[in-house]
Amino acid sequence: MAQVKMCSPRCELFKCGKNAAVFRRDGVWCRWTEDMCNVANCSYALCVKRRLLPRGVCGETIKRKTVEKQPEEVVGPGIRLRGRALRKIGEKELF
Repeated sequence: MAQVKMCSPRCELFKCGKNAAVFRRDGVWCRWTEDMCNVANCSYALCVKRRLLPRGVCGETIKRKTVEKQPEEVVGPGIRLRGRALRKIGEKELF
C-alpha cells in the first residue's frame, strides 16, 4: 500500500452502474459508449466496497491521514440556555 493504484475494470470489486461492461480477451468493453471501459472518466463506475475515488483512484491503496485532537479542541465553548429550553433541560450551560 505504498503507492496509489488506479482502479481497473478487471478488479473483483468493480461494478458497472449500467451493467454495460463486457469482458473480452483484450480488455473490458463498454456497450454503453462502444469503447474500452475507462474507469477514470466513467460516471457509472462503482466499487462494491465504496472505495472508488475521483479520477479512478482505488481507495484501498491509500493510507488515511489521522490527527489526534485534544478533548479541549473537540469540546467548544458552552451554549447558554434561556426560556423553555432551560426549563426542559434544567442546566444553564450546555456543552
